[in-house]
Amino acid sequence: MTLLAQQQEILNAVEAGFAKQVDFLGQLTRFPSTRGEESAAQQWMSDAFAARGLHVDRWALDHQELQHLPGYSPVLAPYENAVNVVGTSHSKTRRGRSLILNGHIDVVPTGPADMWSRAPFAASIEGDWLYGRGAGDMKAGLAANLFALDALAALGFRPAADCFLQSVVEEECTGNGALACLHRGYRAEAALIPEPFNETLVSAQVGVIWLQIRLKGIPAHVAYAAAGVNAIEAAFPLVAALRQLEHEWNTQTDKPAHYAKHAHPLNLNIGKIEGGDWASSVPAWATLDVRMGIYPGQDLNQAEQAIRDCILTAAQQSAFLRENPPEIINHGFRAEGYSLADDRSETATVAIQTLANAHQQVSGKALQQEAVTATTDARFFGLYGGIPTLVYGPKAEHIHGYDERVSLASTLRVTQAIALFIANWCGLEPL
Repeated sequence: MTLLAQQQEILNAVEAGFAKQVDFLGQLTRFPSTRGEESAAQQWMSDAFAARGLHVDRWALDHQELQHLPGYSPVLAPYENAVNVVGTSHSKTRRGRSLILNGHIDVVPTGPADMWSRAPFAASIEGDWLYGRGAGDMKAGLAANLFALDALAALGFRPAADCFLQSVVEEECTGNGALACLHRGYRAEAALIPEPFNETLVSAQVGVIWLQIRLKGIPAHVAYAAAGVNAIEAAFPLVAALRQLEHEWNTQTDKPAHYAKHAHPLNLNIGKIEGGDWASSVPAWATLDVRMGIYPGQDLNQAEQAIRDCILTAAQQSAFLRENPPEIINHGFRAEGYSLADDRSETATVAIQTLANAHQQVSGKALQQEAVTATTDARFFGLYGGIPTLVYGPKAEHIHGYDERVSLASTLRVTQAIALFIANWCGLEPL
């Protein structure tokens, strides 16, 4: 059989199994695997790995083991039920190149369900779209990884190198799930993460810092409001100062080359605010959860200190806050940026070209590359594992928003491209 004929058989095998893949994705999407609630979905993934004869490794994260490692992000919530699952396809010949296929099982909260046009975890299908929280970000990618291997198995093959299917937690808030995989010893010559970036290859990604600002005011009956200090309103000038810092970073003249033409690569977000206890009481407390992006290569410690200095300098403009400064704590992401495009190693070059060839064969189009304004778990493998990491996944819309949805046609193409990538990167051997 010619190479071209074998590749066409792989494409056909993915398509033949796609109905089962869509059913699997629907069932996986129905698990409401928000932070702390991932265990049932991870059991589903564990069972799926075991049913295919993969060696299953399932373990609970332990932040005591991780907190000294590069890339660790601090957490406030305990790690009860925070479980990683890895299914390994062991090669007998090991004549090919090893591969990590990574994806995250955790999803962000849905927000008010009545703002959705359909139930957030119903996994309903309308036309080309499968709807549901996490359908795109990134359970479609998890399914693509698994069913790409299924297609090869249907043809009587497996990768001719060890291939590690990782379903991890904590991607949406720390990345400590992927870090735990590295700490456990999982290494490969390349990694692929099918995050939903519309069938483009992520050439670079920003870093992310989360901080929580805690303010204390002076409570008073609203009838005597002048006698109190409103902790919520005290936050307003701090937010304004952070917006100015965001503007300065986005307009600096020495941006990394990958973001030089991007008008606004770094985004500040006041993602959550709480405060006060009663509408007729001057609020005595407020907390703000802040997210700020940073450039690849930007020193993480210096960036965090600049953000802290910005907040504290703004606080000095308030007579009350000068005497009662805000408390600033690390909470969640403390992530460096990562640039695959800056990896000039032969391994990275060959991996990118191998994916480009697979994408071309499936779509008939050249693989486009994009520097994105989000972060992914790629940074762990690329920065701390020395593993070139390809982020390439299906088209999805409204991720982190209402009516999140993923394109099934795009998911099929991505699964086909992954299957071809595995065949050409790892090589194939008989089952």
